[in-house]
Amino acid sequence: MTPSLPRFRSHQPKVGDRVVARRRLPGASVHWTDVIGHVIGVNPLVVRPQTVGGMPSTAEEIVIPDEQLEVVKILSPRTIRNSDIRAVEVATAKAFPGLVNEWSDGWLLRAGDGIAERSNSASPLGPSVGFEPVPIAEIERFYASHDLPVRVHIPERIGRPAQKIIDAAPDEWMMGPEIVVMTKGLDELSDAELPGDLEFSVEKQPDQDWLDMYHFRGQALPPQALELLRTQIDGHMGFGRLTTHAGQTVAITRATITAAEERTFLGYSAVEVAPAFRRQGLGTALGARIQSWAATQGAEEAYLQVIAHNEAGIGLYHKLGFSEHHRHRYAQRKY
Repeated sequence: MTPSLPRFRSHQPKVGDRVVARRRLPGASVHWTDVIGHVIGVNPLVVRPQTVGGMPSTAEEIVIPDEQLEVVKILSPRTIRNSDIRAVEVATAKAFPGLVNEWSDGWLLRAGDGIAERSNSASPLGPSVGFEPVPIAEIERFYASHDLPVRVHIPERIGRPAQKIIDAAPDEWMMGPEIVVMTKGLDELSDAELPGDLEFSVEKQPDQDWLDMYHFRGQALPPQALELLRTQIDGHMGFGRLTTHAGQTVAITRATITAAEERTFLGYSAVEVAPAFRRQGLGTALGARIQSWAATQGAEEAYLQVIAHNEAGIGLYHKLGFSEHHRHRYAQRKY
C-alpha cells in the first residue's frame, strides 16, 4: 500500500488534546469501541469523555492500557461543522485574491503576484466539493497557462478529495507546513492598556514605515502585493500601527473585512513588533485595538492563521481570546 503523506496533528497526544481513541475490550470475542474526549494522562493513555460540542467535562476518566489501544487520532479542540470551515475559508479567499481568479466545479483557482500560497492556489470552496471529484485537469491547465506550479489548498475535512489524489501519488507532491486557523467572536472586547506613550491608529493605505516593518515568513513584501490586495479584494482593509509621540512606528498589523455566508469577518494578519519594543505586551495591545476597530466596521467574527510550530504566536493569540478552529495545508506538485 502506498503510504499517505502526513495530514493534520501528527504529534503524539499530550495532556489537553481532544482525541478519539479506539480500544479493543478484553473478552472472548473481538469488540472495538471509541472513546472521544480530552487527554488527562499519558503512559498509559487516560481520557475524560467530552461534553456536547467537544468541550471538556467532569465525567469519570477512562484508562486505556497500551495492549488495548489500537489507534488514537488527535481532533480539533472543539466540534466544528464543515459549513463553518467553509465560511472562514471563503472569507479568507476574498481577503487574499489573485490577479486572475476562476471557478471550476466549486474550486477557486487563483494566480497572484506575490509570495503567499493563499493568492496562488486552488481552493475547495463550493458547498459540495467534499463529495465530488477534484477538477484536477482544469487546475493543471489553469496553472500551466500562468506558468505557475500546481498548488492545492487542503482545509481539513472539506479538502479530503484533494488529499486522496495526493495520497495516491505522494512522490509527486510537496506538503507545506501545517497551518492553524484560529477564530473568535467580536461581541465582547476589552482594550489592553498601551504601554508608555504609544498611540494606536488605522490608515487606509500603508506608508513606507509600515511596509519596511512587514515580512511574510521572513521575506519582504513584494511591491505589487498590496496593490493587488487593494484593487482585487472583495471587502476593505485597514493598516493598524502603534507609534511613539515622536512618530516612530513600533508595531503593525493588517485588518481585512470581508463577508461570507451572511457573516462578516475580520482577517487579522501581518503582526510585527520592532525588536527594541518586544516583550512589552505590544502585540496583545495592538491585537485588542484592531479587533475593536473591526467591530466598528461591522465585523462579528475574527480569524487568523499561524504555523503550527509557532508556539509563541499561538500563545499570544490565546491571550487575545482566539482558539483553534481548524487546520489547513498547501500541496505543490513537484513536476
